[in-house]
Amino acid sequence: MNCQRWIFAILGSLALASGAEAEKVARIKINGAIGPATASYISRGIHEAQAQDAQCLIIQLDTPGGLLDSTKTIVQELLAAPLPTVVYVAPAGATATSAGCFITLAADIAAMAPATTIGAAHPVQIGTGGTSEPKADDSMKAKMENYAISYIETIATRRKRNVEWARASVKESASIPSDKALELRVVEIIARDTSDLLGQLNGREVDGRKLNTAGAVVIEINPSFPERVLQALWRPEVMFVLMLIAVYGIIGELTTPGAILPGVVGAIALILALYMAAVLPVNVTGLIFIALALMLFVFDVYAPTHGVLTFGGIVSFLIGSLMLFDRADPLFRLSLSYIIPATLVTAAFFILVAGKGLRAQRLPVKAGAETMIGKTVTALTPIDLRGGRIFIEGEYWNAVSDPPIEQGQSVVVTAMKGLTLSVKPKATIAS
Repeated sequence: MNCQRWIFAILGSLALASGAEAEKVARIKINGAIGPATASYISRGIHEAQAQDAQCLIIQLDTPGGLLDSTKTIVQELLAAPLPTVVYVAPAGATATSAGCFITLAADIAAMAPATTIGAAHPVQIGTGGTSEPKADDSMKAKMENYAISYIETIATRRKRNVEWARASVKESASIPSDKALELRVVEIIARDTSDLLGQLNGREVDGRKLNTAGAVVIEINPSFPERVLQALWRPEVMFVLMLIAVYGIIGELTTPGAILPGVVGAIALILALYMAAVLPVNVTGLIFIALALMLFVFDVYAPTHGVLTFGGIVSFLIGSLMLFDRADPLFRLSLSYIIPATLVTAAFFILVAGKGLRAQRLPVKAGAETMIGKTVTALTPIDLRGGRIFIEGEYWNAVSDPPIEQGQSVVVTAMKGLTLSVKPKATIAS
């Protein structure tokens, strides 16, 4: 094989030396869960590879799986691609499980590196909520399984690959290593690296087009900035943190009106969290428990329950966080290392920060002209509806009263209109 690689290198050098332009091969790398950003990246990669007149597009793949909708989009793009597509499960130790299995089978040419695996494509029931009736759950699981079996059979038949194994990968969660995949006609090539892959691709025909990849220049198509951001954000942990930031920001704005910054940050985080909830498998019941926890925290500020509602809020928040994502699926599992600290921080936030802020808004005014209401002073002059004078808070004020008040009589301030205070005799108030 080393001699073969040297021959291809020499041929490529000779072609360049003779003035001939080297052929191009485009490559993209997928490492992580399959989601909307992945679908966008692969679609753009196919079109950019075609625009650059590449011999083929190599998709280097290492994924534990992902969303069915995004997988369907990618499969459709691969089946309709205007140029040959190659899915290469690499490097050594990589996997093409679940959604990755569908994607690999959908390529024109499927390749794997040594010590890689493919399979375990059984669908996992994930999504927004679900019914509590076991029969309904079993029926839904059966529908999903039958759909996935028929879908992967269609892909394998279209690409003339082992249909029986494709069915087993869904029905029995079958998973096999690269050498077994080659033996069972699941893939066509086992290649150590990209150079080895290009050598084995050279001369193969795809839809009547003969590949010329010997000595080809590999052009990397990198993900765009929005794709990188979306892929980084597309994680349960990120959505969970954004949701907490939204809660803290909005509640912080309500407890300190006019701060502006907490409200703006909270609103942005809320929009991002809602967007991610639309593409991540979020359990509605978990969201309801978390919303209930927030209401209990706020109600405890106004209701004299001596912390009972706060305790209920902590329990509700913990249960909601545990149910927010499917913990049976490692791809969307929210770790306890996030849930427990978040529960403690949220409880402390509402008890120490938000609670005190809300209570402070309910306290009587302690500064300003409003503090004069209800105070008792002595009339400096006779006071009636035409006017009079009193001395309060170190200042002289105009005052009016009905009934008339004698000079030196004790009066109580009842209201303020502009710079004039309304007063009444203290005896009248007491009665």
